[in-house]
Amino acid sequence: MTQHVNESDVVTTADGDVGPEPDAPERRAPNPRLAAAVVAGFTALAVGVSVVGGDLLNPAASTTDGDYAGETVELMIPLAEGGGTDTWARFVTTELTHAVPGSPGLAPVNDDGGEGILGTNHFMTSAKPDGTEVLVSTASTVVPYLLDLPAVRYDFNELRPILANGTGAVVYARTGAGVHGVEDLVDRGRPLVFGGIAATSLDLTTMLAFDLLSADVKATFGFEGRGPVNLALQRGEVDIDYQTTSSYGPAVEPLVEDGVAVPLFSLGQVDEDGEIVRDPNFPDVPTVVEVYEDLYDEQPDPGRLETYRAILALTYTYQKALWVPEDTPDEAVELLRSTADEMGRDPEFQKAAAEILGGYPIDASEDLPERIGEAYQVDDSVREDVLELLETDYDITIEQD
Repeated sequence: MTQHVNESDVVTTADGDVGPEPDAPERRAPNPRLAAAVVAGFTALAVGVSVVGGDLLNPAASTTDGDYAGETVELMIPLAEGGGTDTWARFVTTELTHAVPGSPGLAPVNDDGGEGILGTNHFMTSAKPDGTEVLVSTASTVVPYLLDLPAVRYDFNELRPILANGTGAVVYARTGAGVHGVEDLVDRGRPLVFGGIAATSLDLTTMLAFDLLSADVKATFGFEGRGPVNLALQRGEVDIDYQTTSSYGPAVEPLVEDGVAVPLFSLGQVDEDGEIVRDPNFPDVPTVVEVYEDLYDEQPDPGRLETYRAILALTYTYQKALWVPEDTPDEAVELLRSTADEMGRDPEFQKAAAEILGGYPIDASEDLPERIGEAYQVDDSVREDVLELLETDYDITIEQD
């Protein structure tokens, strides 16, 4: 703050006393060129001080020296606090920042606008590519990207993955609806009612499984979560449902034991060779591909199978992931990835994270960028198949730019 003071003109005499200023001799006007030079000099000095001072107050992140000491990692969670993705992201990233050399601070930021789209858009346009800003992705943000919704302004192919974590799911049905095995999914007199949250959410993979099997299923959407769907099934309001790995035990197994429900198939997992295999958490439950082969005694149509496989990889095998901007220095990316890989192999971490990770390992191996990059490069034919399914079977038309 500038303080304005009215002062009398004074001078200091040779003996140190202060007295009135004597009449000054007449001065000549300054040389214009000299005055301009002086002003320019002071201007340059002021700019220099401003720049140096700004750098001192806001120093660039030093994340390329193998040490995050003194840094703070900002974590963009594009969904509301308290949900499954928020819980997962805070746990995993807290453990990661503790394990990274230098133990940086962690600043989670939730932005749940547009069901995850707005926060992801914001990260894409404003995140600093220095290794201190990290994005969480989940099916809620991946499916809109897959469908190329007009609101999406992000591209996962312009980000770099640090780690990924999958999950799985099992489809089950109400025995009171006349379902006792997979053979009861087809050639029905009355379609089974599937309880859904939204067609452009994680439900999409299950809908594609029904399509692959040519199952007699119709959908009703608008439920607020899989828990409410499970309760609706118990009341007889819906006939068929799926639950992810972490919820299947408490929500479905008691119903199976009581004869109220029957498990039909798991959605499966995509292995490192791109093949659909049994879910390691449900080794005794056949995949949808195995069910198709049992029902029809042949392999599924290659095109429909490829569409299902592509969406399964996006929504389940790599369901949640951490990303940094594309221009983040290689040294910072490698430090975060290798630390995550080592962390994921630690037995103590595995024990502490068992419930949060749902029985699926942290994937941060050296070839993760190649595998997840391939999964996120969705072919136009896959996108067209999904859009056609939504429009034909569910009367949902998605406008494309």
